[in-house]
Amino acid sequence: MAAPGVRLGTCSWSTRDWIGKVYSPATKATDYIAEYACRYSTVEIDATFYGVPRRATIEGWRDRTPETFVFSAKAPQTITHDKFMVGCERDISEFLTAMEILGPRLGPIVLQFPYYARSKNVTQGEFLKRLTPFLGTVPLADHMFVVEVRNKSWLDKRLFEVLRERGVALALIDHPWMHTPAHMMKLKGILTGPFAYIRWLGDRYGIEKLTKTWGEHVIDRQADIKSWVPAIKQILDKQIPVWGYFNSHYSGFAPGDVDVLSELLGLTGAEASSVAGGASP
Repeated sequence: MAAPGVRLGTCSWSTRDWIGKVYSPATKATDYIAEYACRYSTVEIDATFYGVPRRATIEGWRDRTPETFVFSAKAPQTITHDKFMVGCERDISEFLTAMEILGPRLGPIVLQFPYYARSKNVTQGEFLKRLTPFLGTVPLADHMFVVEVRNKSWLDKRLFEVLRERGVALALIDHPWMHTPAHMMKLKGILTGPFAYIRWLGDRYGIEKLTKTWGEHVIDRQADIKSWVPAIKQILDKQIPVWGYFNSHYSGFAPGDVDVLSELLGLTGAEASSVAGGASP
């Protein structure tokens, strides 16, 4: 990892709602990623959560973006949800083989797990019993991995130690069920990897009562975004790079949220490009 810096982007890029705001009016869907990459240095691929993309699709993403652009990717839900990390060696191998088409422009890989209600009978102990051997089957030395959990009571020494021993980052998420950024940063050992990974998710069910289009802010999140600034600066002070992605469900318009945080961090214009470039893997 190069000199610590910040890369900010959105979770996915394929929405017509950004035409006229991020994309020019005549832009074809296949060219969204090219125009997106003119504005931001990274994106988190959401489509991979639903299955492994075709080779031609991945090559298209790679070929339509500059060499400095980096893709993070969510691991398929077959691994995290359906098989719950058991008997999925072939699944993770096929996924990584496909994503390696991106070459050095493949960024962190996110293992996103759902919230486990008590009715599901999945305890933290059961989760760790599956996570620990699973991480022994993936090539941790070859890729950057992130684990996201949505049970805030699981954010403790037991989880942190499993991740830290393997150099896997714990996703820091802005979600109604999780701690505030200030509270999270007070948890000893929460920075488990050589980089930090932040996801601004918001309340999907709440915001979809207000809108199901994603071209404008429908929730004022400026104060919430501002509350992350001290945490990000604290992480950078530790010489740890930061990757961060906004979901459309956070405020209704993810690119606008990226711009708000970039401005708050002083990462605008040429300075933004310079700092973001410093975070490349």
